[in-house]
Amino acid sequence: MGGRERPVHRRDALGAGAVLLASALAAGCARGGGEAGVRGGDGAVRGGDGAGGGAPVSSLLPPASSPSPYGSAAGPRRFPGWPGVITHGPRDRPRIALTFEGRGDPGLARAALARIERAGARVTVLAVGSWLEAHPELARRILDGGHEIGNHTEHHRDLAALAERDEHSAYEEIAACARRLRRLTGSIGTWFRPSPGPGATAPVRRLAARAGYPHVLGYDVESRDHAATGVPAVLRKVTGELRHGSVVGLSLARPVTVAALPLLLTEIDRRGLRAVTATELLS
Repeated sequence: MGGRERPVHRRDALGAGAVLLASALAAGCARGGGEAGVRGGDGAVRGGDGAGGGAPVSSLLPPASSPSPYGSAAGPRRFPGWPGVITHGPRDRPRIALTFEGRGDPGLARAALARIERAGARVTVLAVGSWLEAHPELARRILDGGHEIGNHTEHHRDLAALAERDEHSAYEEIAACARRLRRLTGSIGTWFRPSPGPGATAPVRRLAARAGYPHVLGYDVESRDHAATGVPAVLRKVTGELRHGSVVGLSLARPVTVAALPLLLTEIDRRGLRAVTATELLS
């Protein structure tokens, strides 16, 4: 995998943007104000219909009166022909997507990202909002590595159970994380995955769509790294089920996962597979 292109960093572009903004301010041309809504990758404004679960995300987001300090991330895309819950990509291409739950020790997250990037891979991090609140610099770290970032709720509560008894609170778990991502990255992130796991009930899918996420990102290969007793257990579970188009569920919070990454990435490369972001997998 050493021959792959390294991820392109955004610092030069951000610097140029800052100069342009400063010039506009000096000329008295800068204007405050917010966006009318949250735009997905297809250009559609994502709003709510006012029913079941609180105000639309677009009405809750802060004004976009200044650029995000962490650059501008991609927003959600609609993939025609794919279901509301996507668990894998095309089976006829040698690509897979490694997806990570973003929470826990930030040191482990940085170590995992460094190992991933040394292998030339790109991944998708589904971040918990409270984790980003405590470690906002990780949003930039993820994006600068060429990866993508998404929404894994604000507090990692059992979203399906919460939606059954209180749709407003369930919606707010999604919307609060979306607002945080919007402030940090310029968008609500590329994907949504409910907590604690990849499955999504009909109410959760409806609330996610209302918040601006046309698809829920699941996975077809579960690493079970939360229960693994060592690196061999993670490797056996993942490599035993891995195939073209697989989406793998992992966590940045598990030391065993970080330890397993070099061997896992080597095996992915040995099989002629390429680890890409979930968006790249579907594109």
